[in-house]
Amino acid sequence: MTISALQKARADYQPKLPKSLKGAVKIVDGAATESVADQEDIQKLFPNTYGMPLLTFEEGAESANIPAVNVGVILSGGQAPGGHNVISGIFDGIKKLNPDSKLYGFLGGPGGLVDHEYKEITADFLEAYRNTGGFDIIGSGRTKLEEEAQFDKGLEVLKKLDIKALVIIGGDDSNTNACVLAEYYAAKKAGVQVVGCPKTIDGDLKNEMIETSFGFDTAVKVYSELIGNIQRDANSAKKYWHFIKLMGRSASHIGLEAALQTQPNITLISEEVAEKKQTLQEIVDSMAQVIAKRAANGNNFGVALIPEGLVEFVPEMKKLIAELNDLLAEGSAIEQEFKMMKKSHRLEWLATQLSPESAAVFQSLPTGIANQLTLDRDPHGNVQVSLIETEKLLGEMVKTKLADMKESGDFKGKFGTQYHFFGYEGRCAAPSNFDADYCYSLGFTASVLIGAGKTGYMSSVRNTTAPADQWIAGGVPITQMMNMEKRHGHMKPVIQKALVELDGAPFKYFAENRDKWAIETSYLYPGPIQYWGPTEVCDRTTVTLQLEQAK
Repeated sequence: MTISALQKARADYQPKLPKSLKGAVKIVDGAATESVADQEDIQKLFPNTYGMPLLTFEEGAESANIPAVNVGVILSGGQAPGGHNVISGIFDGIKKLNPDSKLYGFLGGPGGLVDHEYKEITADFLEAYRNTGGFDIIGSGRTKLEEEAQFDKGLEVLKKLDIKALVIIGGDDSNTNACVLAEYYAAKKAGVQVVGCPKTIDGDLKNEMIETSFGFDTAVKVYSELIGNIQRDANSAKKYWHFIKLMGRSASHIGLEAALQTQPNITLISEEVAEKKQTLQEIVDSMAQVIAKRAANGNNFGVALIPEGLVEFVPEMKKLIAELNDLLAEGSAIEQEFKMMKKSHRLEWLATQLSPESAAVFQSLPTGIANQLTLDRDPHGNVQVSLIETEKLLGEMVKTKLADMKESGDFKGKFGTQYHFFGYEGRCAAPSNFDADYCYSLGFTASVLIGAGKTGYMSSVRNTTAPADQWIAGGVPITQMMNMEKRHGHMKPVIQKALVELDGAPFKYFAENRDKWAIETSYLYPGPIQYWGPTEVCDRTTVTLQLEQAK
């Protein structure tokens, strides 16, 4: 097989581990936990896995003699850099526990468990995937493990392969499903542990015990390189405003971190829009003011960062989308009638089903955007916001606003736009040193949890702004992160998403500097990810983590 020079050199990289994972491991029980909200409801739903203690790993005196254990692993949801190193960490960890242990990968995501499609991951097979990006080792998928029939079908193949533990590598929804599965198997005394690992480039799976989700570091570094390149081009050509949409449906962590790394002229933060209850027009007006001020200084160019989920945080749009999600819920009478109707009549008819306020907003949108809001829902029953061209919507509205300002003499410059959407470009990049180390540590941590007989836990690695040998490994009960939310019209237990905290250090630093970045050309050019060289360049964490931990 032909591989690139980088792949060949990268294969020799040995990920760094916390001290506590390098030899024998001692597990220290912490305080008992409770869910972040809705404690009574969550405890009723998870009687066997609720209230478990936080776990911290320390260096132990001697290794315990642990029997061989067969482990299954699933990659769930969208790709994120470092997934292969999580699997490498699991493999090396269970082999350290007992060389006769085996690892099986379920193919194509959770569906592989239900459909009994799997592959044994051997040392020779795994070697080609260490320190590489992507999820191609076993593939991923978005099948949701929600029904008891699925759990029972999965249990059949787990029993067949004598698998005693299952590791689910995924985001908040996937780990919610892992928690449900752990509870079900515990209630049935099935003898199968379930452990989760925190993955998502969106960065919205985080809390005190999960400082960052894996893949976020690499993805934002990729996006920031591209943004820096565009800023250099903008400052060279001096004739375009670049409107860049970035991944981040439910939270603006990617946009905020990219802004901290590159210092663009405009960065919209969805959570701030929601806090201030800004309308679309107010957002457009503020953007137009920045563009006009830069034009007055002779700068008819700039860069604006826009989170893909922005429209859901604009109160008027959020209300509209919520109504549309309910109306167009899969299998509903209105959804079926809508699909049978002629396309030319759909939007007008759908407006009659909405509340007067939402109907007015819906009818004010460009036809293309309105159509995008009615497309098939995602597996969770929500509008697919990545298909909504928010950057173009804002660009067109800003153009109209500037035309009005030109007539009134408030804008005397030129306005030309270029549009970009950075998403897939960052999801499968070769992991940064941070993600390579972090993911390997998460996988190794999962193996220790398995060896200790734990279930319903998520791997936790903290103190991540320190050198890797000082990281703190352990486990956090997944139920601790859960609350009740409305999904498909019903209240369900889910892991609470972590949004950008407007009173947090990263946003405060951004807010203190954005007015200067708006008018001046203060661009930073972070360049491509570096794998070899000075530690301050190659092993640096995100600015978000540095500010949060004041380091």
